[in-house]
Amino acid sequence: MRLPENHAARFVLTNEVHARPYEALEPPERAFYLAVMVEPDERARERAHVLALCERYGVDAPSAEAIHFSVDCGPFRLRWERHSEFTTYTVFACGDAGEPFALPASASAPSEWLGAIPGRTLVAAHAALMSRDWPLPPPAGIAALFAGNTVVGAEIGDGAGVAFTDFRVHADGTSRFLVVDRGLSRRQAGRMLQRLFEIETYRVLALLALPISRDAGPELAALERRLAELTATLAEPVDSDEKLLDELTRLAARGERLIASSRYRFGAARAYYDIVERRIAELRERRLPGTQTIEEFMKRRLAPALATIESVGRRELELSERVARASRLLSTRVDVARERQNQQLLASMDRRAKLQLRLQETVEGLSVAAITYYVVGLVGYGAKALKAWGIALDPDIAMGAAIPVVAVIAALGVRHVRRAVVKAERSDAL
Repeated sequence: MRLPENHAARFVLTNEVHARPYEALEPPERAFYLAVMVEPDERARERAHVLALCERYGVDAPSAEAIHFSVDCGPFRLRWERHSEFTTYTVFACGDAGEPFALPASASAPSEWLGAIPGRTLVAAHAALMSRDWPLPPPAGIAALFAGNTVVGAEIGDGAGVAFTDFRVHADGTSRFLVVDRGLSRRQAGRMLQRLFEIETYRVLALLALPISRDAGPELAALERRLAELTATLAEPVDSDEKLLDELTRLAARGERLIASSRYRFGAARAYYDIVERRIAELRERRLPGTQTIEEFMKRRLAPALATIESVGRRELELSERVARASRLLSTRVDVARERQNQQLLASMDRRAKLQLRLQETVEGLSVAAITYYVVGLVGYGAKALKAWGIALDPDIAMGAAIPVVAVIAALGVRHVRRAVVKAERSDAL
């Protein structure tokens, strides 16, 4: 059958749902799980580290595009997974029916290779998957396997297994998980163990935002107090609105810096917490008598921490909104004051313009009189010259007759010049 041309991402998207398959585990089995935070510049070194292990044991290496990889190295099996901001390594080794944590799976892998893994450790955990014929100790015996700490646990997989942990870091720097088979399939055992590892990993990742929220608290409180002081001054008339607006601008900048430094981590905390809740739901827990379930433990310990983180996040956003509102109010007041000043300035300019017009009209009148005086004087000199030549002309009569004619011509000339200047100014303004 011939099909239309494939979408460029068809096979990638189809295979995505099959990515990161769970390991098939056969009890008794032991596992060592390591989750490390990796910086972008450590990604290449991380892949080279895995390649070195594959070369050491003569096994196939991951491809250049691989983000997850499983390989059997003989004494142990390795599962490597790359995530957005962390990477996980899981070492699996066959166990025995003895003490669950006596011989951890990490002992099967080269210790120098484990110690040289790029990144910073987030989670390190030993897990023991015991077979169904392993005698389950009483509660005191279970607690002894976890250094006497309070243990949380439940039946998982609707009773197909039992899981215990204390969510603590022990003296060797690792956490511990104990899973007892009661009818788990090989794939189901791998899924349950992986979910337990992921619950611990995403729990820690969600809590990465808690120190940030605690550090942001005092600065946020100081910003809120300062904003309250500045807001109180808005109700009172002050002569330094520009200075107050400048302080609000600086306050807004500090608030935005605080938001920028924590927003990603706060958002990631909520996303990781949601994953923790989904992984716990996938365990399908059943209560064991006298033992707190993993879900109860997380709701009692993790939920309050997330509430604190979200509270600080909301306070940061509310602070930003309040600063913005205060800035808008003050800007409005400053604009009104400036508008009032502009109106006063325009009124003053109008008065000056009217005064200048009056002065100009006065000057124009004086100019006409002056022009008339000088021109009539010239007419008088001309009349006297003509009389001297023998022409019967009275200079006084000539000067008197010339006065109105010269005055009218001078007034019209001055008016014409004034109109020409005004017209030129209007043309320049347009």
